[in-house]
Amino acid sequence: MAILYTILIGLVVGVVAKILMPGKDPGGFIITTLIGIAGAMLAKFLGQAMGWYADGEAVGFIASVLGAILLLVIYRAISGKRGRV
Repeated sequence: MAILYTILIGLVVGVVAKILMPGKDPGGFIITTLIGIAGAMLAKFLGQAMGWYADGEAVGFIASVLGAILLLVIYRAISGKRGRV
């Protein structure tokens, strides 16, 4: 059940991360939403590794947004380098 909650939060987080980091992304809304889900998963993994979340516990919204922003920055850096070849 916690994984479903993490995915649902990730959908919202992708939109919030896009609002906080406006700009042109090569993937558009769908990629940004997937990055939000991945950010929530990243926050969950790192939070469990650091002892912030127990196994099966849902990830926090702010941690998910930070994870999504981190992934969005990485995505923009990688996609920007590919576009300049």
